[in-house]
Amino acid sequence: MNVSDRQPPLSEKLSLIRYRMKHEKLHFSDEIRVVPRWLLGTVVWLYVLAVVGVAMLVIAGAVPSPIGNPSRFEGALAAALIVGGMGAAIGIVLLLIGYVNKDAERRGMNPGLWTVLVTILLPAWVLTGFVIYFLVREPLPFHCPRCGRNVSARFNYCPGCKYNLKPTCPQCKHEVGDTDRYCVRCGNELTPEIERDRPREVSGEVRG
Repeated sequence: MNVSDRQPPLSEKLSLIRYRMKHEKLHFSDEIRVVPRWLLGTVVWLYVLAVVGVAMLVIAGAVPSPIGNPSRFEGALAAALIVGGMGAAIGIVLLLIGYVNKDAERRGMNPGLWTVLVTILLPAWVLTGFVIYFLVREPLPFHCPRCGRNVSARFNYCPGCKYNLKPTCPQCKHEVGDTDRYCVRCGNELTPEIERDRPREVSGEVRG
């Protein structure tokens, strides 16, 4: 591709965002595994410690009840619910920070920079940093369907076997699918060259 044919940075980023939204099928059960186990364990342990600890302090009379003068057990329950709600919010934020750090690393982005960015924006802008990250993050790398090499979604061709990772219609230049026989935009019949370039077997996305 000539330098003059390159997309402007904004157009390229929007193209990558569309590619990610079209091809990535993420599930919560898989994504929670991205969070470091030590961080997940620490957050859960501190949460339980805080809830149980404040309830015991209220029962022992060391901390006043947050709802006036009911029984100590009712006061302990109220205190546990309040601390539990606050702790859950803090815990979710900490887990999100850990997720951003590891997710940015597996996507070939700068994990330190994004961790600092979402953390700095927390006090004044709450979750704005996380929203920005999830909107602009790079697509996950994947395996070349022909040679199995790990390639970036930015690549048009595999650097290992020159496989066309993003085949397009020769007539309108619209991207075509792996099993398309006709272009969905202009109806042009795809050429035999494009058909030969279709993958023989498709590998799954790299998860980290």
